[in-house]
Amino acid sequence: MAQAFQKTTCPYCGVGCGVNMVLPSADKDPVPPVSGDERHPANFGRLCVKGSSLSQTLMDHDRLLTPSIQGHSTSWDEALDTISDKITQVVKDHGPDAFAFYLSGQILTEDYYVANKLAKGFIGTANVDTNSRLCMASAVVAYKRAFGSDTVPCCYEDLECCDLLIMVGSNAAWTHPVLYQRIAAAKQKRPHMKVVVIDPRQTATCDIADLHLAIKPGSDAAIFSYLLCHSDSAGVVDQAFMADSTSGFDEALKCAYAATPSASFTADFCGVPLEDLTCLTDWWADTDKTVTFYSQGINQSSSGVDKCNAIINCHLATGRVGKEGAGPFSITGQPNAMGGREVGGLANQLAAHMDFATPGAQDLVQRFWQAPNMASENGLKAVDLFQAMEAGKVKVVWIMSTNPMVSLPDTAQVRRALEKCELVIVSDCKNNTDTTAMADILLPATGWSEKNGTVTNSERCISRQRGLLPAPGEARHDWWAICEVAKRLGFHSAFSYQGAHDIFVEHAALSAFENSGKRDFDIGHFQSMTQAEYDALLPVQWPVPKGQPAGTKRMFADGQFFTADRKARFIPITPVLPQHVSNKEWPFVLNTGRVRDQWHTMTRTGNAASLARHTNQPYVEIHPRDVKALGLQDQGLARLVSPHGQAILRVKTSRATSPGQVFAPIHWTQAFANQSVISNLIPQVVDPLSGQPESKHAVIRLEAIHNPMFGSILSTQALDLSAFLYWCRIPSEHGFYYEVALSSAAEVEQAIRNLKQQTGLSEYWMEYQNPLSGQSRMACLQENQLVLLLYWHDQPQQLSLDWLVSKLAPDCQVEEQERLAILAGSLAQAEDKGEIICSCFQVGSKQIQQAVAEGASSVAELGARLKCGTNCGSCVPELKPFMPIQVEKSA
Repeated sequence: MAQAFQKTTCPYCGVGCGVNMVLPSADKDPVPPVSGDERHPANFGRLCVKGSSLSQTLMDHDRLLTPSIQGHSTSWDEALDTISDKITQVVKDHGPDAFAFYLSGQILTEDYYVANKLAKGFIGTANVDTNSRLCMASAVVAYKRAFGSDTVPCCYEDLECCDLLIMVGSNAAWTHPVLYQRIAAAKQKRPHMKVVVIDPRQTATCDIADLHLAIKPGSDAAIFSYLLCHSDSAGVVDQAFMADSTSGFDEALKCAYAATPSASFTADFCGVPLEDLTCLTDWWADTDKTVTFYSQGINQSSSGVDKCNAIINCHLATGRVGKEGAGPFSITGQPNAMGGREVGGLANQLAAHMDFATPGAQDLVQRFWQAPNMASENGLKAVDLFQAMEAGKVKVVWIMSTNPMVSLPDTAQVRRALEKCELVIVSDCKNNTDTTAMADILLPATGWSEKNGTVTNSERCISRQRGLLPAPGEARHDWWAICEVAKRLGFHSAFSYQGAHDIFVEHAALSAFENSGKRDFDIGHFQSMTQAEYDALLPVQWPVPKGQPAGTKRMFADGQFFTADRKARFIPITPVLPQHVSNKEWPFVLNTGRVRDQWHTMTRTGNAASLARHTNQPYVEIHPRDVKALGLQDQGLARLVSPHGQAILRVKTSRATSPGQVFAPIHWTQAFANQSVISNLIPQVVDPLSGQPESKHAVIRLEAIHNPMFGSILSTQALDLSAFLYWCRIPSEHGFYYEVALSSAAEVEQAIRNLKQQTGLSEYWMEYQNPLSGQSRMACLQENQLVLLLYWHDQPQQLSLDWLVSKLAPDCQVEEQERLAILAGSLAQAEDKGEIICSCFQVGSKQIQQAVAEGASSVAELGARLKCGTNCGSCVPELKPFMPIQVEKSA
């Protein structure tokens, strides 16, 4: 029987890759590995390792399958009745603003649409915000200030045909790897193309950089303020374009000259060599086809909006917008952050790219929806929302598909807010997250491969995400749950959708309603589409007005914008540094970000053991000078302390980070490690215009943890390790794998007693102690099955435990000759690959070193021998250092 072949989209980053999925032949069979859709315009068949591993994440383990109230399973009817009754009560007693949605760029456009419609049009509150506030809100406000609309003017092709690409605040090699590989391939084909990376750290993205400006954290705006001045002094200002299509240049230029009067001043302000800044300005002046590509390093700032506008100012001044290979390109972090923007998924929006400040917009949306209780002013943005919760003003919150206990700054405040809130509703796929632990009502939601609707990627391309697998248990679509509550609130006729198709066509109709080219977002072409047409929808870029099926790749080609006079606005900018600066008490600046093979808070990627092998524990990256000065040890433990909280992380010595600066990834949660939630350290400082937190910046101190006792634990059951100083659960194919630490060797015996008590394992133990190294090892076998293994060592070390993990598989028998290997650590049964470099093919550092020793002299030759670097290409920057020094960078 032939297998069914279906197309959908990846649920990870904002690139929006197309995915081919082969359905299992039987209900209980595992889903075969996915592949890239060669016809999708975002990726043309390529997938990063996270996308390639999607089938590994489709597990029943820890899946939320039934609704619950206060921890007790219940029916959907009872849960929905309880929610609607509480909303009715708080709205009656305290007004509509006592209710709020907190949504996610992970949900689909159709889910977003009905949540926004219910809150803003029928309950009467604009308290609808999203974790996308943490991602791209500053970019939205900047586009609207400059263009009169939230319009990304570029497309992906511009990244491939530009002659100068400035990548600022983006480690695209790890965060948007497929798009990065498109850029790398274009650069290889077009050797004259220049790439500049502006980032405090030397990231993997620097691998293709012709110039890296390692700026002082938060000083980005000064670079672009000076570029505006240099555009003027070098005579590259496009006077005709500015006269016809812009206003406000003189004031913006005057402000730029006052803020950055010279190259030497700017270089000193940003902490970069003058010759490097001069190189950038020369390239800028000489290169008409220039794209500035920016992400969280710009947006997540207390002055993020101004930084974005400083970039846009430079492009407007030189006429580098609306043209092939030119423009200010904000890249979104989530798969549907853009779709959420389209339907009003932010508290300061209405719908269809309209907002409360747009004259007549409120009336227009109200008439279209026939809404009885229309919100009339902006709602609470994310940080403000949780502060209002703690103050008792928001009494019911409905959280969907996001984990604010990990992602929002100042975790302690978020916890207090959720504890104070009278009713916390959480819709999620996972049963155990840091946020579901705070819920009063849990609703089981459908997830990727089950959800059905649309998403919009960073180049305004709308794609279908198709529901291909049956929903497990009682999981339901988010839009359905919202509509069922709406009906119980008395709004049956307005929320009687039969499926996602009905919602999408209404959304399309609203985008075209009384539009006639006045608004940028228009997909009226789809307002009459049938269910069959919706099911077959191919990727398309908006706008797509009625009667125009082909999308527009590049916006503003005609020099017309969406302001009242159709001219773009220059915004005067005065660069400022982050609100908190390092000092004697808090001497280090903390930068945050992502690792290559994990996503957000690991609720999906944490199911794939292969994705944990590249980076299996949370860490803090510290310059060698600081490691030595503080008495730290590579792979040892350090305590990070800020005015708001603390974390304990492994030390990673690296010259990628400058002295006085450290870096830590954001992904690990209480479900995976006990003291690794980085938002504990982050203050609730936000941009005053966008409300986006300054999540990439905090001031901290570092403290060495001296003489801990390290351990590795393998178990067939989950363990309570709360008594340990440090523990991290590493995703594994079988059982549970933990890396742990105790405060001292004196605590080992008590820890062993505790573990024996937990597991009920008091007999059948084998023990071994190495008198030279001091290492001790204990294993418990029952009926020739390994059920618990403890390794203790007084020095940090990375062990290759894959073979031992395999022995935790059900019904796996430990042979007599294997018992000594388990205790002695002689793991000859499995190849020690070393540190995993290529996750796609699980190729390790020792294999690469061996291949180089045997004659491999280029990345291409390594790929031919080991396959590393031949799939997504994310590991290529890490493969190159293995090559002999004489190999050219472009190898």
